[in-house]
Amino acid sequence: MRSSSRNLSKKSLNKFSSVFTQHERGSGARAMLKPVGVYGERLNMAQVGIASVWWEGNPCNMHLLDLSERIKKSVEAAGLVGLRYNTIGVSDAMANGTEGMKYSLQSRDLIADSIETVAAAQFYDGIITIPGCDKNMPGAIMALGRLNRPGLMVYGGTIRRGTLSSGKTCNIVDAFEGYGKRLRNEISQEEQEEIIAKACPGAGACGGMFTANTMASAIEAMGLTLPKTASLPAEFKETECVQVGSTMRYLLENDLKPRDIVTKDSILNAIAIVTAAGGSTNAVLHLLAIARAFEINDFSYTDFERIGKMTPVLCDMKPWGKYMMEDLHDAGGIPALLHFLHEHNILPAPHARTINHGATIAEIAKQYGQRNEPSFSQIVRSPHNPIKSEGHLAILRGSLAPQGSVGKITGKEGLLFQGKAHVFDSEPQVLEAIESNAISPGSVIVIRYVGPKGAPGMPEMLTVTSMLVGVGLTDSCALITDGRFSGGTHGFCIGHIAPEATEGGPISLVQNGDLIRIDAQNRTIDLLVDQDILDKRRQLWSPPPPAATLGVLSRYIKTVSSAATGCVTD
Repeated sequence: MRSSSRNLSKKSLNKFSSVFTQHERGSGARAMLKPVGVYGERLNMAQVGIASVWWEGNPCNMHLLDLSERIKKSVEAAGLVGLRYNTIGVSDAMANGTEGMKYSLQSRDLIADSIETVAAAQFYDGIITIPGCDKNMPGAIMALGRLNRPGLMVYGGTIRRGTLSSGKTCNIVDAFEGYGKRLRNEISQEEQEEIIAKACPGAGACGGMFTANTMASAIEAMGLTLPKTASLPAEFKETECVQVGSTMRYLLENDLKPRDIVTKDSILNAIAIVTAAGGSTNAVLHLLAIARAFEINDFSYTDFERIGKMTPVLCDMKPWGKYMMEDLHDAGGIPALLHFLHEHNILPAPHARTINHGATIAEIAKQYGQRNEPSFSQIVRSPHNPIKSEGHLAILRGSLAPQGSVGKITGKEGLLFQGKAHVFDSEPQVLEAIESNAISPGSVIVIRYVGPKGAPGMPEMLTVTSMLVGVGLTDSCALITDGRFSGGTHGFCIGHIAPEATEGGPISLVQNGDLIRIDAQNRTIDLLVDQDILDKRRQLWSPPPPAATLGVLSRYIKTVSSAATGCVTD
């Protein structure tokens, strides 16, 4: 009679998939595995799930199926079984300014849920994730943290720069800002159309230090990728894909799991690289959620404030600077920037481990961080001559945001803004006001009821901020919201205000003409209205009805947490 369990070596790499492949009760599973090519000796191999965020409708993701095929070949060459599967995605750039943006942030958690679901239900021994767009990266990493099986991330890569007939370079934010410039008659319709045609020349994520490249940089600094994945253009990913299989085998043989790599120290490294690079405010939201998935319970806004005080902004990167991610890659990439920070004693935890055969982040940075001069020094300033001496990710608290808010303050916008509120209860309302020239210089634009529960989905305001740039108001107005901002946003913008308006936060009580004071130097944001007046307004306020009562957005409203804790749903 057949044994209920085949003989398993203590060094077997298939400790999860053996439930299907090595036990008598897995006979049905083995029958199902044979048509997909897993039978005979292959039943003794570790099974690696290869989860890509492929879909054709977005340049950030359109090439990921091809990358997954290359990675599968690398995995198979390493003596492992590679099994590909897919998850969903949303194009933030396409959805911005539309109802589609409500689905963006919640897609992060759907991505994490779906990667976790397939890997856990199919008993994969290891996981390789292949994200491309903004919410893809944190979603993929959250899944790795929950599963805690040997795994890594391969970023789909950055897009190349676009080039206009004038020789000037362009990118997706130029396409957004071009609409405002067209309204102002600063450019012609033909010039606008050329920008649209040439802003995205091929595959890859939006090319500045926007959210996708920010999160890829953060995750590389956390140690969960091969070197240079964050800055490598999408069309040059072949060599990286070839290396994945051997790295995956190393992780399995040494039982090196994501929670062995991602600790509070490694997340502090991520904050440092995001700060030095001038990255997106979305990093705050996503790193809080990643910490939750890895059960790092002592991580909060306080850590961003602490690391921000010791980390200057050094990189002259888009959206507010000159250079693209492709330029940083040519100058040495993220390893060069990490090594530079380490040399200047700015990297918080150089001893943190990586997936790269046990090397620390400092060792990887030294090995792969050769700086190509003069390009590197043109992009990355000396800590003695920084763009900003302290971090740009400002956590502001005050009477308007008791639980906190997040701004990206480089210093170019100034550090203090006080003005009268111009209040809007939705994004379309403010877009119409900009188009009709109804916003005055000196205003504090307030967009509320667009938080995690309110919109729902805490949409980005890139269309709004890009139009403000285009019509020439970005230097004379501030914008505050319980929503959030794209990594492509620049200007005096404060988001993530908590509690949000739908929950009865103070932002719900603001009226047109109220004075608002934003002090980025002292990290405060206050509504300058007497408390007795606010108390009377509170008595008249009532929560709005849910914006969705069926489907995924309805479920999101019921489960999502505050922006101050990362908008997590578990």
